[in-house]
Amino acid sequence: MDESTAKPRIAELRSLLQKASYAYYVLDMPELADAVYDQLYRELQDLEAQYPQFISPDSPTQRVGEKSTRFATIKHNIPLYSLENAFNRAELANWQSRWQRVATVEAFEYVCELKIDGNALALTYENGLLSRGATRGDGVTGEDITPNVRTIRSIPLRLNLENPPPIVEVRGEAFLSLEVFEQINRDRQQAGEALFANPRNATAGTLRQLDAKIVAKRRLDFFAYTLQGLESQEITSQWQSLKRLQEMGFRVDPNRQICASLEEVGEYYDRWSTERLKLPYMTDGVVVKLNAFDLQEKLGFTQKAPRWAIALKYPAEEAPTVVENISINVGRTGAVTPLAEMRPVQLAGTTVSRATLHNADRIAELDIRVRDTVVIRKAGEIIPEVVRVLTELRPSDTVPYQMPTHCPECSQPLLRPEGESVTRCINISCPAILRGALIHWASRDAMDINGLGEKWVQQFVDRGLLHTVADLYDLTETQLLTVERMGKKSAQNLVEAIAQSKAQPWSRVLYGLGIRHVGSVNAQTLTDHFPTVEALGSADTSAIATVFGIGQEIAQSVHDWFRIPANQDLIDRLRLAGLQLAGEARTAKALNGAIAGKTFVVTGTLPTLKRDEAKALIQNAGGKITNSISAKTDYLVVGEEAGSKLAKAEALGISQLSETELLALLAPQDMASNADTLDAPS
Repeated sequence: MDESTAKPRIAELRSLLQKASYAYYVLDMPELADAVYDQLYRELQDLEAQYPQFISPDSPTQRVGEKSTRFATIKHNIPLYSLENAFNRAELANWQSRWQRVATVEAFEYVCELKIDGNALALTYENGLLSRGATRGDGVTGEDITPNVRTIRSIPLRLNLENPPPIVEVRGEAFLSLEVFEQINRDRQQAGEALFANPRNATAGTLRQLDAKIVAKRRLDFFAYTLQGLESQEITSQWQSLKRLQEMGFRVDPNRQICASLEEVGEYYDRWSTERLKLPYMTDGVVVKLNAFDLQEKLGFTQKAPRWAIALKYPAEEAPTVVENISINVGRTGAVTPLAEMRPVQLAGTTVSRATLHNADRIAELDIRVRDTVVIRKAGEIIPEVVRVLTELRPSDTVPYQMPTHCPECSQPLLRPEGESVTRCINISCPAILRGALIHWASRDAMDINGLGEKWVQQFVDRGLLHTVADLYDLTETQLLTVERMGKKSAQNLVEAIAQSKAQPWSRVLYGLGIRHVGSVNAQTLTDHFPTVEALGSADTSAIATVFGIGQEIAQSVHDWFRIPANQDLIDRLRLAGLQLAGEARTAKALNGAIAGKTFVVTGTLPTLKRDEAKALIQNAGGKITNSISAKTDYLVVGEEAGSKLAKAEALGISQLSETELLALLAPQDMASNADTLDAPS
């Protein structure tokens, strides 16, 4: 085939394959047999390889690209607001009363869509072609993950529009089907990797993969729910918007419904409370939106959410099952956690077979025994827990469970310190403690050593290659190649990742050491005031405790850690390995900013930041963190499911900030520069 005949054939093949994908992924009505699709796809691949000048970004062959090195932070063209939540009919009615006080209308209707339990994406199309796919982030900024978005088959690379406008914005939810999720976990279990807790976690982890080929293999799906940029085409309602999205090539919720009243919304909610369990994907509620766009525009937004929409959430699910065994897990601090191993049961869309029992006190409180029938619960992403024991179903020959007296990993005696609820192994040579310490050291918030997962840590410890975290920096490719299933490229990458971790700042090194009670926020606070390991290691307890936010318990823990000879040897080895054990003291810029000396409380689940991360940002800018609301509190940073702290703050008239507003308040701090350095304690 010459160039003149190849070009139209390539265009024809693309059109056929795009129509076939739309029929298969969006309409669920396959037009081509798999074998025929594969044959046409291979023909297109061959022609594009022969005539690369005809390759275009919307070709089906261009969905999977090369690896990314990092994801850029981008600003959304239009902010992505979070939704207010309601948990029952009464809260839904209160929401309607609130918006009706803002806008009085005689006739209105709602659109109900099932709330998919996944991860929000923002898609930008320029002249009909997908140009950018981004995570929600904090609603104002997100991460550009376009290569990964291109792999999702239910997201069109080219819109099905004859005359597309310059810019079209589409919002929706990326998710994994339950079938795909379970297969991913089966594959990870066979590979000795940690399992994902639920499809939402797996989706989030998949979207942030740097290798688009891995993303493509996991078969993410997508439902669109918002369309912006087609105002000229007389789309005046959410219902019309959803219809147009489907015509453009997107999947939309097939179970959506127009409701003329809250009563109909309630009926829809009740019906899907059970029907949703038959769906091939997870849902956790119903999104209720006023249908008319002119009414939406009139109502506008609060500081946090649109007034014209709300998420009516389903309650936590419970299920009965039988305890088959009670096992013990030893963590990196030596904490011994009992786990109930149960007959597998479906709960909140996932198969659950283990639940934490926390500690000996909780076991005594439940009086839980092997072969007991128990009720377990899981809400959203919360780890499954045993709610109660059905003692009326207990076999007569069961016996109370007794916590072990010796560590199951190293056989050394266990200790429960006076006044604590946690039982601990205090043998610092315990393999479980070492494994936990290594995994923590390599974690994202610590040294961020890419590729050093639980599977490899287990093998390295078992083979005697690692006895402390410092041993990581002595590992060679030759040593790694002796480990089962470790290839040359993997060995090279791991050695390189370990070497790169030497550049992590002093605050991360301190956090990575795993000192009890020292989280990432406390580590940052301590290194702000003690800019070298020598300064912190030589400080007495009272000097450490004077740092705001630290307190006596943390100070004692840090002081005691540095007095242990083995830990002093570890610091010496890390210094010789070239790690960063010094940083900069907190700057005058941070202390003299707009929030210097202000007191903050953080509550609820924030959209993108962990609570510790939010607290660290505040403290680095000179703010103070407390855990309780009082008249002295200046700001309450509010996330989802804020609870009683929000009510108390409202009663006291305390200013509230969303995550977006917090970051905006902190932004001027980040722009300051060239400030003088303050003296730190010596």
